[in-house]
Amino acid sequence: MAGELPTTDEATQDSGAAPGRRAFVTACGALAVTTLLVELGTDLEAEEQAEGPERYDPREHYYGMGIDIDKCIGCGRCVEACKAENDVPRDAHSFRTWVERYVIHADGETAVDSPSGGIEGFPEPTGEAGVLRTFFVPKLCNHCANPPCVQVCPVGATFTTEDGVVLVDEEYCIGCRYCIQACPYGARFLHPTRRTAQKCTFCYHRVVRGLVPACVEVCPTGARIFGEVHRRSSPLERFRRFNEIQVLKPHLNTDPKVFYANLDGQVR
Repeated sequence: MAGELPTTDEATQDSGAAPGRRAFVTACGALAVTTLLVELGTDLEAEEQAEGPERYDPREHYYGMGIDIDKCIGCGRCVEACKAENDVPRDAHSFRTWVERYVIHADGETAVDSPSGGIEGFPEPTGEAGVLRTFFVPKLCNHCANPPCVQVCPVGATFTTEDGVVLVDEEYCIGCRYCIQACPYGARFLHPTRRTAQKCTFCYHRVVRGLVPACVEVCPTGARIFGEVHRRSSPLERFRRFNEIQVLKPHLNTDPKVFYANLDGQVR
């Protein structure tokens, strides 16, 4: 009957059943928590194995890139790898790295072309009979130690990391294009849909995991060398020791960290 109190036996049965149900629920909850902790522990262990025995410390590194002009064959694999790795738009105007071809004619004229950034290679130059020589020059952000792009950014979206890489924080970038105009190497572009500044990052997401940039990894001739500046055991420092090194537009005092070997004086 509604409103009646339960008898002593009924209360005893209910009180005995409730602890049983609670115990079952508690046991299930403990099992779920244990499973979650095991999964989290597995994920953390996998992450630590991927990163190596120690966490990445940017203060212990300072990166740069070397490019051997004599080894570049203009195949465009570096451009393709960069677009695939960094989700660069597949249009003819958006590049984080590209390759230029310099054609030196007998009359002293120099022609420069870069069809689609060199991603599909290069056709034979016209008027080949009057051509003295041709060579290819890969280009990218120079990750300057004194970067004008960082100086002009009004919101601090462009910045330099402790390990010497110039990056853009897309959450802060307002698409004002000041950095694009300030870059003397033409190495920046405005993403057509995100409307934020984009550029080479040395594939920073790979570097912090102990990998080399995608363009370096796919180069079939070893024309690109990635490593640390001023660390004697670095492949980049070996490259600098054994070659005559130049940088682009040294008169601007931007202190570039992309170093070229066998760079012709015609390159601009």
